[in-house]
Amino acid sequence: MDDAMRDGLSDADLLARHVAGDSDAFGEIVRRHRDRLWAVALRTLGDREEAADAVQDALVSAYRAAHTFRGQSAVTTWLHRITVNACLDRARKAASRRTDPLAETERLEQLIEPHESAAAPAERGDLHRELLQALATLPPDQRAALVLVDMQGYPVAEAAAVLDVPVGTVKSRCARGRARLLPILTHLRPGGRGSPPLDGGRNRSQGASVPPPAGQSDADPVKGGGGRA
Repeated sequence: MDDAMRDGLSDADLLARHVAGDSDAFGEIVRRHRDRLWAVALRTLGDREEAADAVQDALVSAYRAAHTFRGQSAVTTWLHRITVNACLDRARKAASRRTDPLAETERLEQLIEPHESAAAPAERGDLHRELLQALATLPPDQRAALVLVDMQGYPVAEAAAVLDVPVGTVKSRCARGRARLLPILTHLRPGGRGSPPLDGGRNRSQGASVPPPAGQSDADPVKGGGGRA
């Protein structure tokens, strides 16, 4: 099958072709979705290497488990669920073995591009470091919910499908996460009241949210992948 014909197929059709033995079908699915998977993983884990490994783990799992897909959700929702689970597994393992309290800060600072921090005012770089450090203090489940809803702009119902939990659970995780971030981030607003403005997603609401770091591209390639199609 040539590229033009493959481009016209739905994700579900491609997954079915992959299961049937089409050696190129899964690669097309990866090409379509890897950038958003990368963005979710990077913001959930706060570390480029960990995020790249999590996406690789997720894609390998999806490749092997494609025959179990029953079409009860969109393929992209299924892929994001696998990716978030891979991220949460890595976050929990990292938390269990972490002994150096500075290690997380050092990893988060890697998200600030050298050219951005050099070109931007010092206050701007400090702001983003504080925001990332605050996000990293949340339990992985709360962090994943806030990344999907407040940073990636997912509707709560879609985030619930990705996380495979009830809508109410996503709402409560976001609320608890914002409540934990609020006292940490209040001082960053002019006058020291309120919370930082939400990221420009589809779910604006009251509470503290964490925008992406300045200069950070959501489309950084994962290991073995290219750029945006």
